[in-house]
Amino acid sequence: MAKKRVLITGGAGFLGSHLCDRFLKEGCHVIAMDNLITGSLENIQHLFHREDFEYYNHDVSKFVHVPGDLDYIMHFASPASPIDYLKMPIQTLKVGSLGTHNLLGLAKAKGARMLIASTSEVYGDPLVHPQTEDYWGNVNPVGPRGVYDEAKRFQEAMTMAYHTFHGVETRIVRIFNTYGPRMRLDDGRVLPAFIGQALRGEDLTAFGDGSQTRSFCYVDDLVEGIYRLLLSDCADPVNIGNPDEITINQFAEEILKLTGSKSKIIYKPLPTDDPKQRQPNITKAKEVLGWSPKFSRSEGLKPTLEYFKDKVK
Repeated sequence: MAKKRVLITGGAGFLGSHLCDRFLKEGCHVIAMDNLITGSLENIQHLFHREDFEYYNHDVSKFVHVPGDLDYIMHFASPASPIDYLKMPIQTLKVGSLGTHNLLGLAKAKGARMLIASTSEVYGDPLVHPQTEDYWGNVNPVGPRGVYDEAKRFQEAMTMAYHTFHGVETRIVRIFNTYGPRMRLDDGRVLPAFIGQALRGEDLTAFGDGSQTRSFCYVDDLVEGIYRLLLSDCADPVNIGNPDEITINQFAEEILKLTGSKSKIIYKPLPTDDPKQRQPNITKAKEVLGWSPKFSRSEGLKPTLEYFKDKVK
């Protein structure tokens, strides 16, 4: 990978910044692009002194120009938590549609391979469990979550169209719940919400009766899976996530124990179309990429908790 040039959109975000770190470590020249509507320069400030790193403040739903050669494009720009995409529904749809179109055009022009960040949300509130890549999903296109779910579904369709019609080399990763340092405390997802509440001594807010499930993957495992997928020959979607499933109630108890908090768990109504179950089937990732997660939740939560302790201060 030495001296390969890589464009990472959403490069100042949680996942994008970790990808910047990884590709720099692999000897690449990294170009991060982010308009900072949910990303933060704090996530990449440790990279600005490097000659092999560039940053552009740009909205990819507008025309994208990058001078020079490009070997790889990683499209990770998008609001990714319910609190963000409910607040910015139009931007979410545009970055998944216009942004993807612009970047696929760039990939075609540069002869670059492009990997898109899709999501387990393409499965909606699944009727199949665990979710395999050949499941088409159960999505409400006009519900509040539809702006994200359908943006990602369209993104996959557009990517596959460029692959089959124009011969662009493309890769599609379907990302399941991921956590680690650089997540935003206020991003509305269950892990930062619970840890933030526990550290501040507030009650933990669970939705519904807390029996819904999630499967949490540590960010280093996810980045390894994405890296392997990019370098593979697989153009079909691949689930990357940790199949260790847990209920929200069990997870809340874990966080209380981890933080030593005496907070209580309180319950609020379940949001519209909130998935009841989330668990990736990762058979394909194991077979095609030789990938499976290495970090247990207890191992991944330790550095995550330390990161959030600093943020709460």
